[in-house]
This record gives sequence, structure tokens and C-alpha cells, in this order.
Amino acid sequence: MDLNTIWFFLIGILIIGYAILDGFDLGIGSLFYILGKTDDQKKTLINSIGPVWDGNEVWLLTGGGALFAAFPYVYATVFSGFYLAMMLVLFGLIFRAVGIEYYFKMYDDKGMQNLMGKMFFVGSFIPALLFGVAIGNVIIGIPLDDMQNYSGSFFGLLNPYSLLFGVVGLVGFLLQGAVYATVKTDGELQQRATNLAMKFSWALLVVWILGTILTYILASYMFDNYNNIPVLYVIPLLTLISLLAISLFLKKKAYGKAFIASSLVIATEILTFAVGLFPNLVISKNPLQNLTIYNAASTDLTLTVMLIIALIGVPIVLVYTGYVYYVFRGKASSERAGY
Repeated sequence: MDLNTIWFFLIGILIIGYAILDGFDLGIGSLFYILGKTDDQKKTLINSIGPVWDGNEVWLLTGGGALFAAFPYVYATVFSGFYLAMMLVLFGLIFRAVGIEYYFKMYDDKGMQNLMGKMFFVGSFIPALLFGVAIGNVIIGIPLDDMQNYSGSFFGLLNPYSLLFGVVGLVGFLLQGAVYATVKTDGELQQRATNLAMKFSWALLVVWILGTILTYILASYMFDNYNNIPVLYVIPLLTLISLLAISLFLKKKAYGKAFIASSLVIATEILTFAVGLFPNLVISKNPLQNLTIYNAASTDLTLTVMLIIALIGVPIVLVYTGYVYYVFRGKASSERAGY
């Protein structure tokens, strides 16, 4: 396995880490008004992610930095081509941060506190939808000029196929958030989250299968690696098994296992996408202009130095992340700064 391939999958791991960890943050925020029917329930939901949400976002920053270092041409093309979409995601994440941090600080002003709750919701819902739209565009292909610059428009990114993948991503995050809420809450709030998680698991199964069928029709090249190495079909099979297991675990009130299954759904979905995409990083409408792990990569020296840094830094991050979750284990409460 060469350096280019190693970095392809390292970046994939960072994206998976972000999707799993910040996925339940985005899910909680998007379900804020559906799960939280009372003031105490809304406070409990915010406290459930309060100690970890900002640390979870670090995975996104690390993934973006790794993409810039390892595959700068992809970084330039994607971030400039998807500029407006990226700005919407950025503003959404900023709104979410403000909403979370100031929700309790506005306890004397219910009007401002309601505004913070709305910012939390909007700032979670928009990124949860647009991340999937971006993946859909990468799969179906984007128009690139001779200099490998994006030559389309923002509204061109909102095509039916990519919007479907936006829904797949959104439902996946809603599922992750609902299952996480079953772990961190109890009583009526936990039961409501359980019911929603069961519904989202079946909804995700439907839209995932529909997305797979449309991909086979519109982007059959995504199946080439699987057809060449049939054992790879085990990956999407794990997605299916994990999806079906979620409802079973929830019925048995095995909420921790349900969360592991939900996380496996996200991980295997992204891995399914990555394996189908390999060795491409960005699909162009003109296949000759595809950005791959070879024509878009940095020098071998850069990849080697960054790999050494990653092998030192990533384990430290993993240990720290595990320690934080261990310290803040248990149920969340509605108390001010309850975490």
C-alpha cells in the first residue's frame, strides 16, 4: 500500500470520526423541538452534548487540514467550487455554537433563550443536510474546466440525486442523535427518543436502498471496485445488519449497543462510499479530469512527514477523547451547566 492510498483512508477515518461524534450533536440539534417538549427537556438535550460538542468538531478541522496537506488540488477544487455551500455550513456551525453556549446564559430572558434554541436548531439542521448533498455531488460528478476548477453554479449542486443523498445524511444524523439521546436521558424523553430512533432506522433503510439503486443507474462506476473484489460487498452488508440491529437493541433497552450499531451504520456507509470512489477523490463530468489520489497529491516527502505526525497525534487525540467521554459518562440533567 503506497502513501497515497494510506492518506486516502486516513482522511476517510477522520471523516468517519467526525460523522459519528458530531453526528449525534447535529442530530440532537435537528431534533431539538421534536424531542424537547418542555424547558427542562430542552436543557437536558443541550447538557447531553455540552461537554463534548466542541471537541467533536475538531475532527472536521483535522480532516480539512489533512485534505489540504495530502491532496491540495482536491482541497482547492472542492472548497472553491462548493464555496457558498461551505459558507452556509460554516455559518450553521457558528450559529449552533452560539446557541449552545448562550442558551443557559439567557435564563433571565426567555425571548433571547428561545432565539438561542432556534440558532441551535438551524445551525444543526443545515450542515446535517448539506454534508450529504456534497457527497452526492462527488458521486454523480461535478463540472470541471481544463484547469480542474469547478465551472458550475451553487444551484447546480442542488440536483435531485445530491438532494436525495442530503436526505440520507440528514436521516443518518437524526438517527444518531435520537439513539444518543436514549443513552443520555431517561423517562419520557428517553422513550420519545427511542420511538423516533426506531422510525429513523427504517426511514434510513428506505432512502439508503433508494440511493443505492439510483447510484447503480446513474453512477455505475461506483460499483466497479465491488464487482472486481466481491468480498467488499461485506461492507454495505454490515450497514444493513447494523440498521436492523438498532430496533432490536432498543426494544431490549440495550441503549449502549444501539448506539454502537448506529455508529457502525454511519461508519460503514462512509466506507462503502470511499471504497466505491477509490482511487478517485473528485469525479468530474469529464472522466479525464477526475481528481485522483495520484494526480492531486502532495509530494512523497510531504505525505511521509504528515504520516509521522498523524501516527503520533491521532492516538493522543483518541486517548483524550475517550477520557472526556469517560469523565462525562452517565445521564444528563436539566440543571444550569448540568454537565
